[in-house]
Amino acid sequence: MQFNKQATEQAKEEVKRMLLVLNQHLNTRTFLVGERVTLADITVVCSLLWIYKQVLEPAFREPYPNVNRWFGTCINQPQFKAVLGEVKLCEKMAQFDAKKFAELQPKKETPSKKEKGGKDAGKQQLQQHHEKKEKKEKKEEKKAASPAEEMDECEATLASEPKTKDPFAHLPKSTFVLDEFKRKYSNEDTLTVALPHFWENFDKEGYSIWYGEYRFPEELAMTFMSCNLITGMFQRLDKLRKNAFASVILFGTNNDSSISGIWVFRGQDLAFSLSEDWQIDYESYNWRKMDVDSEECKTMVKEYFAWEGEFKHVGKPFNQGKVFK
Repeated sequence: MQFNKQATEQAKEEVKRMLLVLNQHLNTRTFLVGERVTLADITVVCSLLWIYKQVLEPAFREPYPNVNRWFGTCINQPQFKAVLGEVKLCEKMAQFDAKKFAELQPKKETPSKKEKGGKDAGKQQLQQHHEKKEKKEKKEEKKAASPAEEMDECEATLASEPKTKDPFAHLPKSTFVLDEFKRKYSNEDTLTVALPHFWENFDKEGYSIWYGEYRFPEELAMTFMSCNLITGMFQRLDKLRKNAFASVILFGTNNDSSISGIWVFRGQDLAFSLSEDWQIDYESYNWRKMDVDSEECKTMVKEYFAWEGEFKHVGKPFNQGKVFK
């Protein structure tokens, strides 16, 4: 595109602001989310790839050591190299080349005398119209005849995968609309609106409430790493969201913390057993089904949903909470 000094300088400032945010986020993290490469890292690395190759010369990228370290770690993983190849970082920022720009512009063709008017021009336009129509029809016929050929490798792979059965298909429909409660919880006051709505509409035949507590608190070190543990579990349970809700809390401080939470599942069984995809983390927790009519259950639901209360069973102060919804 045509060079514009003001737009270019503005773009540089926007890049700096973006890199600053990333640099601060990565100050205490190896990867963007959790302790290993995730889709977040893949997406952002690919978004940054061309500015690292063509714009971020050494002096420009120097103020962002955390981003540089993270980017270098990712692109040197075998899986990244297999797709991206060897990534050469920018040595000198790309500059606008007026001559190259002019060469790339489409050349305007001067119409011949015949084309300028009269019967010949009309005939030629009619002929071009018919040719375009024929090409379009052939293309549509080819597409209809062989849809597999139009797919790229990724689409073909996804299409060939068998459709997974809904793990909750065997359960009867419930009167409790979980999504409606989630909207109340997200947008309105927890204690005065969301909790009353929960108990007024909760279907104890169609849903169950469980208490989960992390089994290895002695292994928990820095609190940010413990939070990543919770977030990672939530990410791996993404397809469970439609039929579950949870509020999980980290209690305590660095090297003296615990994780526990209240989970609501459709059905009367622990939902993790319904799918192999959901079984990565749940065995690291002790699970107890709650009696929904008991005062203990009502108190714990209130405390965990509102993130406030005595939490007598924990013995450590509230640090921060995460919600699965």
